[in-house]
Amino acid sequence: MVDYKYIEYLEQFVTDKRKGLFKKVLDERTRHFTVAIEDIYQPHNASAVVRSCEIFGIQDVHVIQNKYKFYASNQVAKGAQKWLDFNLFKEKDTNNTLACIDNLRSKGYQIIATTPHNDSCVLQDFDISQKAAFFFGVEKEGLSKDVMENADGYLKIPMVGFTESLNISVAAAIILQSMNERLKKSDVNWQLSEIEKNELYLVWLQKSIKSIKKIKEYYYSEIATSS
Repeated sequence: MVDYKYIEYLEQFVTDKRKGLFKKVLDERTRHFTVAIEDIYQPHNASAVVRSCEIFGIQDVHVIQNKYKFYASNQVAKGAQKWLDFNLFKEKDTNNTLACIDNLRSKGYQIIATTPHNDSCVLQDFDISQKAAFFFGVEKEGLSKDVMENADGYLKIPMVGFTESLNISVAAAIILQSMNERLKKSDVNWQLSEIEKNELYLVWLQKSIKSIKKIKEYYYSEIATSS
């Protein structure tokens, strides 16, 4: 439950310009589409994907760690990770890929494997009306057998050269930009709910205030109890 009085209290510590930016960005955020990255071991690639997610309005990123640990380099991601929600699947002795797939399916997402192979749907023909989770794997090995066998669909970017694949970060940027543009031109209800927006607005306010810990303690010990 969102504490609206707390939000109002925190707003005095943030400039009007900053608050306006938060609300503008929130209006562009979506959970209609989400992204899952599987065992991306190169920080540069992982960070670039995260950056593309933030730029193109994807709020949630799902990270699968079966073999390699995920790391987002701030130098590459440019702080994008600060504004996103991460769901990590990294349990030992667990098939984290299947755990992620089950989690996403329980939330109503169809599982879409991004791959230049198989009888994949071409990017511009993809049906955007359904909630979808786009899975990305490493360039050389691609997505795991678990993703390929459990996917509800396959998606590819049209290519006309000799090279068969794109770097994962480039592929993610192209796909997300296309989906973002098509969503905004559609009548799909893709935006966050007002409750979701307010929840994120509160989180972002707190991340923007340096002495938030002391301010929060003061509010709940002195102001909230007296009102």
